[in-house]
Amino acid sequence: MARAAITPLDWTGGPALAWVLCAALLYWLGGRATSPRPGQGWRTAAFLGGLLTILVAVDSPLDDLADRAFWAHMSQHLLLITVAPPLLALARPWNRMWRGLPLELRRPFAHELVQGRAWAPLRATVRFLVRPLPSWLLFNVTFIAWHLPVLYEAGLTSEPIHALEHLTFFATALLFWTRVIDSPPWRSPLSEPGKLAYLASTLIVGWILAIVLAMATSALYPAYADEASRPLQLSALTDQQLAAGIMWVPGSIAYTIAIVLVAYRMLEPRSARGNGRPASALPTGVG
Repeated sequence: MARAAITPLDWTGGPALAWVLCAALLYWLGGRATSPRPGQGWRTAAFLGGLLTILVAVDSPLDDLADRAFWAHMSQHLLLITVAPPLLALARPWNRMWRGLPLELRRPFAHELVQGRAWAPLRATVRFLVRPLPSWLLFNVTFIAWHLPVLYEAGLTSEPIHALEHLTFFATALLFWTRVIDSPPWRSPLSEPGKLAYLASTLIVGWILAIVLAMATSALYPAYADEASRPLQLSALTDQQLAAGIMWVPGSIAYTIAIVLVAYRMLEPRSARGNGRPASALPTGVG
């Protein structure tokens, strides 16, 4: 049976839309009682850009296209990994969104979260995962694991598994980027050289996977190989190679920008960083 044509109006209005609207509402409510801070305008723009990126990735016609084209699915993944999370980290919306909740709800929940015995395992898990090595491993292992054919095929054939795939991509990427970008209440634990190693090693992992996809002599994912009609009339192998190219080049942009900025801060004269203050004390976006 022929599939229905995908049009620019095919937005799904699914759970992602509800999440984005709730986040935007909390951000608006949390900002009503506070006076504007320096730089708040561009941080708000980054926040809205991050939310819009999530919608484009999983709630727009791109989501339907991803069922038929590997390159579209790869584009989804990169939006959820290298665009939305760093934008949200730069926006620093977490305290503001927290203030958007009613005070009578915030106080008891914060007390339980910080001191409650029932939450102790969660606190211990978070303390472990926010360390650089565990966060690096969690992000990169998640990225590689979901591209194994058995898991990738499961995501294509099961909507709940597909949603879990996208959720873990986004969550681990947000953890990853907040190890590089200060996003209060989370502060980066890494030095500038540590950030370079953290970013560059992740960039290499993505390149290796892209090379594997590009050099394969046959389509690795049966669901795409068996697709009767792919957009742009691409063969299954060409579709896979295009996806590899998207992972390799556009997928490297965010990491490369971050590496350049961190390297610039390392080379910047200390006097230019703020009258001799340590770089970590500066209210910058990266570091």
